[in-house]
Order: sequence, then structure tokens, then C-alpha cells
Amino acid sequence: MAGLAACVDSRPADLIAREAAKEAVRPVLQRRLPGVPVEPAVNCVIDNASAGEIIALARAGAAGAPDPATVETVVGILSREGTIDCLATDGLAPFLR
Repeated sequence: MAGLAACVDSRPADLIAREAAKEAVRPVLQRRLPGVPVEPAVNCVIDNASAGEIIALARAGAAGAPDPATVETVVGILSREGTIDCLATDGLAPFLR
């Protein structure tokens, strides 16, 4: 039975968590990065978040308005080199064209 549990596809749960996390990230970015296309920036943040951060953000997204801890998490992810690179290539590129 334990062997079968290892075969269960966890991607749907991951996708659900990522979508819920986006609900927490979106309002923070709208306030912090006005004028920046939100959806590509949200994707950059989510793509550079750890699994633990995604879970925390998903919980915050389900709760509604972002709290100070959520804002701190998003700002921390925004400051990472990978997120900055993503914003420069994917997040802001459509805006600059």
C-alpha cells in the first residue's frame, strides 16, 4: 500500500496551492509595483517561492487580505536574484514593448 501512495500524482495539489498563493501575492504586488503587469510579476514571485512559502501564501490567500507576514514574505521573494531576473525578462518585458 505504501508503494501505491508514492505513485499518487501531487501536481494537482501543487497547482491548487500555487493558485491560492497567487491570491495573496496579487494585492501585495499591486500596491508595491504599481503600473507593472501584475500576472507576469505574480508568476515570477510564485516560481521563486519555496514550497513552504507557497503553503503559507496559499493559507494567506484563502484568508483574504494580506497580513504583515504575507507582505514580508512577498517582499523577501521579490528581493531574490531569481525573482529579479524573472521580472526583468518575463515580468517587465511585455510592459516595455
